[in-house]
Amino acid sequence: MTTGLTYRDAGVDIDAGEAVVDRIKPLVARTFRKEVMSGLGGFGALFELGGRYRDPVLVSGTDGVGTKLKLAQHLNRHDTIGIDLVAMCVNDVLVQGAEPLFFLDYFATGKLDVDTAVNVIGGIAKGCELAGCALIGGETAEMPDMYPPGEYDLAGFSVGAVEKSKLLTGERVQAGDVILGIESSGPHSNGYSLIRRIVKHVGADLAQPMGDGTLADALMQPTTIYVKPILALMQERPAHALAHITGGGLKENIIRVVPDGLGLDIEASTLKLPPVFQWLQDAGSVVDSEMWRTFNCGIGFTLLLSAAEVEPTRQWLAARGLASRPIGQVVRRDGTDDERVRIG
Repeated sequence: MTTGLTYRDAGVDIDAGEAVVDRIKPLVARTFRKEVMSGLGGFGALFELGGRYRDPVLVSGTDGVGTKLKLAQHLNRHDTIGIDLVAMCVNDVLVQGAEPLFFLDYFATGKLDVDTAVNVIGGIAKGCELAGCALIGGETAEMPDMYPPGEYDLAGFSVGAVEKSKLLTGERVQAGDVILGIESSGPHSNGYSLIRRIVKHVGADLAQPMGDGTLADALMQPTTIYVKPILALMQERPAHALAHITGGGLKENIIRVVPDGLGLDIEASTLKLPPVFQWLQDAGSVVDSEMWRTFNCGIGFTLLLSAAEVEPTRQWLAARGLASRPIGQVVRRDGTDDERVRIG
């Protein structure tokens, strides 16, 4: 008598999935806030807003980490890519002035490797701790034939809240406001298709020295999570608008929070490229305009604020370990987005 086929025969190991859940439970538990009403493993995650807000607006964001995943898999470095995933979502939610409350992740692979999955999700949990939000749910999907061996995909989803009266819409931005740029930790999670093309094109040695480490270290540096310091800053010295510098770089992101009739003048001389960006530009012969519309060029987050607030805000940020500098100003200008942003 023959034995019937099983799910494992089809390529899905339920036991491996359960092993992942068991190992990540303590990591996830460290991210829980008092508002979390459910543990890991339920059909739906529960979060109680309670009386924290008088007139709350929910702000949601979803993202991935692009082809930085390919580099992580090539280098077999899986412990920080989850931080990138959280950062890409919560930094976007932060732009509206919202506090990220909870996070959900989606991890998909062809054949589940327990150690890899635990490392990735452990990074997600660490990112949630850094952002102060709870990792209250997610999905680990094993899908045979969908992904080559050793590869996986990631997506994340964050929900935050802000008092309606404190919601940042950009309407307070005015001509004369200064663009204050806060330094990034590196390329963050954008432009990696070009980065990988440059690395391949020049046959770069990823073990070559770069700063205090190697080129690989510089390229895998996790995205800075700006949530806690910026939320604290906004309680004391509110900015007129915030912008997260992601895909589209400096050229396309800041203008998204600037009202019609206004534009941006960004001073190219302030965009002093950190070593990893200078290497990318030199190795790939990338022109300035392409750098500015692809990478953050060392500026990961920006505040638009009055000129009088610039130095007090810089000092406040510096005291909390965030270096910043003015990189331009808001000016009166109509036209398309391309015409409204000038870097020179």
